[in-house]
Amino acid sequence: MFELLKSQPSDKIMELMALYSEDSRSDKLDLGVGVYKDANGVTPIMKAIKESERSLLENQISKSYVGLLGSLEFCKEINYLVLNDEIEEKRLAYAQTPGGTGAIHQLLLLLRSTGFSGAVWISDPTWPNHGAILKHLGLNIKKYSYFDEETCEVDFDKMQEDMKDVQNQDVVILHGCCHNPTGANLSLDQWRVLSEIFKEKGVLPLIDLAYQGFGDGLTEDTEGLRKMMTEVPEAMVAVSCSKNFGVYRDRVGVAIAMSENQNQKLVALDNLKSFNRLTFSFPPDHGAAVVNQILRDESLKKLWREELEQMRLHMLSLRKNLARSLASETNSDRFNFVERHRGMFSKLGLTESQVETLREENGIYMVSDSRINIAGLRHEIIGSLAQSIAKVI
Repeated sequence: MFELLKSQPSDKIMELMALYSEDSRSDKLDLGVGVYKDANGVTPIMKAIKESERSLLENQISKSYVGLLGSLEFCKEINYLVLNDEIEEKRLAYAQTPGGTGAIHQLLLLLRSTGFSGAVWISDPTWPNHGAILKHLGLNIKKYSYFDEETCEVDFDKMQEDMKDVQNQDVVILHGCCHNPTGANLSLDQWRVLSEIFKEKGVLPLIDLAYQGFGDGLTEDTEGLRKMMTEVPEAMVAVSCSKNFGVYRDRVGVAIAMSENQNQKLVALDNLKSFNRLTFSFPPDHGAAVVNQILRDESLKKLWREELEQMRLHMLSLRKNLARSLASETNSDRFNFVERHRGMFSKLGLTESQVETLREENGIYMVSDSRINIAGLRHEIIGSLAQSIAKVI
């Protein structure tokens, strides 16, 4: 029977990881994989996480299941972190999921179960897994313009033009902050404009929130999202704790569905419960329990917020250094956008050929579309990176 299986498309990030692993050069540089790294090039475990884990180890008395929806206490804490109590509880259904990817998957299952026959719009470009999951679930995919390859900024005029083709009850996937792969974010005014368009046309937003706290701050990074959710009758949010708590391998996420009323919320909850049961039965507890303790303990929460702010400022410092080094090496302002972008990623606007040359000749690994992980840099190597980029353009 297995001879009937078809090979699946390769994942570019995974391919890049394999190439990097096989490279024997001691000065090779990994700017592809999307994990935060500190000044020493290490993906650290946050002190708040360690302290919470110690407490959990000493005080947890059972490893029994926590429920099909996971820990609702944890979900409520994440809801408060993201929405700041601006949406009535009676309208919100949420379920714990294995990471933000699990949240997106479960929310799309919720969408499909409504008999949805419209289109799901994704930004061009976007995180590759958006399209892959949509295709896997048999949903209709369309793309809207987002990024200007010349200016390396949001092309909101083209985005608005594409929104004219979005139909009633279509779904539009937005990045809550720190757009992946471009690093170019919507302004608050642009969020307001989109909110009006979605409200007028009856569009359902699905907001992928993977990097809260990595952009302009915990509250600032969800300002546009919160504005939109107070304007539209229905919305979905996929929340990931991988980056801002550094619990990548523990798979901690929450799916949030906002309905018009409490009756719809209860039915959504019932469906999310069923999807969890059919997909993975019960969500993993450890990472969520650790995060929940941090959010409920004021001293741990303070420590976590301080550590997260240090991470954010470290990335901003790297952006500033890289932008200035590139300006010096190229004698131009072509790469000034790097300092204005936010989050872990920026798309540099290099060709695939230039990216390949950087990899083969200099051992610099980035995704073929020239997306780099800013958090993979160290200040002492930025000068040589800028020199290498200047030579290939």
